[in-house]
Amino acid sequence: MAVKAQAQPLASRQASVGTLRQVLAPIGQIFVFVVGSSLILGAIVLVLALLLSRTQANLLSGVLTVLPLVIIDGLVLGFLYATIALGYTLVYGVLEFINFAHGEIYMVGAFVGGGLGLWLASQGLLAAMHPLLFVVFALLVAMTASGLLAVGIERFAYRPLRNAPRLVPLISAIGVSLVLQDLVRLLAGPSRFNLRYPQLGLSRRFQLLEIPTAAGANLRVAIDSQSLIFIVTSLLMLIALNYLINVTKLGKAIRAVAQDRATASLMGINVNLIIAMTFFIGGALGGGAGVLFGVKYSTVNPYIGFIAGLKAFTAAVLGGIGNITGAMVGGIVLGLLEAFVSTYLTLFTGGRFSGPDYASVASFLILIGILIFRPSGLLGEATTQKV
Repeated sequence: MAVKAQAQPLASRQASVGTLRQVLAPIGQIFVFVVGSSLILGAIVLVLALLLSRTQANLLSGVLTVLPLVIIDGLVLGFLYATIALGYTLVYGVLEFINFAHGEIYMVGAFVGGGLGLWLASQGLLAAMHPLLFVVFALLVAMTASGLLAVGIERFAYRPLRNAPRLVPLISAIGVSLVLQDLVRLLAGPSRFNLRYPQLGLSRRFQLLEIPTAAGANLRVAIDSQSLIFIVTSLLMLIALNYLINVTKLGKAIRAVAQDRATASLMGINVNLIIAMTFFIGGALGGGAGVLFGVKYSTVNPYIGFIAGLKAFTAAVLGGIGNITGAMVGGIVLGLLEAFVSTYLTLFTGGRFSGPDYASVASFLILIGILIFRPSGLLGEATTQKV
């Protein structure tokens, strides 16, 4: 009996360590891909700079000067795509259905957060509130609103078509996307079409490192408060989602429904409720990403969700659709790629080609390449169809 009593706490501690390791494991994978992608893309641009330095003076110096800033911008953009992609991959993992209205759910979250900020400012409450407190409050309100919106969309636009051919709910999703765009445009009106978030005073910059240059000056690499909030919040969302899916009873139910809906129903799981909860969580993640976008970039409009949604879908496919960690990895890799193309294409061509205009081209070329050569994505696993 004494041996058994001693073994129980030991087993409990081992289980806790295993759970903690499982929940935090994606952070290590993300770090590896961030470092690896930055090194590979950095090496490519340095080789190109060396090859072109004969025709363009000071090109190599310019490439090295902006390289740390490009990596930081790429990480912020990547975490935006990654956070939106989490909603895509979560819904796909359960229903094997691409919710193309998810980009508009993200847009609604951005408008809810901005509208809340303007209302608080008009009531004189925002000035007395700490900026971080407002960000947390806006995240909670927008995530709740976006989650409930996603549940409503699932109930009225997707559930009646659950047993229809796959093309039918896909068309319904596109229709919902267009309806949400025009509905928000109608409600916002001309005066709020380009909604500006109130100034929060998050302008502090944190110095990361100081790099000596050939000219004798020191290059200071810093990150601003908005970017830091963006990255930290996105990582916390990933950890929370990973914990929910892998540890909690709700997560086990979601995984059971994803594996076999009919058998899960026979085991006493309310399949419709679990699917609704999955849409709520996915929509909440999208709404949170919308608030983070508004805090970082200040201005939102009813059309920000369309391209962002497509790129988040690309990120989900790149990482492995249905894989939560893969969605984050795919988003970060895609964001870094876009930042490098956006900056260095302009620099290497002497301004003849606008990098930001061709960054999207690079994204969708990646999507085409992944679908052709590795449809399962970077972290996805090949699946077989049962017949």
